[in-house]
Amino acid sequence: MTAKSYKKIMKQLVRKKAKLKRFLKFCKPKNRKYGRGRKRCIRCGRAGAHISKYGLHLCRQCFREVARELGFKKYGHEV
Repeated sequence: MTAKSYKKIMKQLVRKKAKLKRFLKFCKPKNRKYGRGRKRCIRCGRAGAHISKYGLHLCRQCFREVARELGFKKYGHEV
């Protein structure tokens, strides 16, 4: 179950207290202490393709958008 579908189900069960309690007991995603699911992009929230080097904490897509502003240059290709 993805985090988005988890939140969607939570919204649907707000008024049904007993079902919500049971859902939270058995179906809630567990909190991660380490690993890939723990690190998230500070800009968009993605968990995959995370760049944490130099304290960036960005996904690769967001990094490509802001790399020039941060002072990174492309080497090997003329742009």
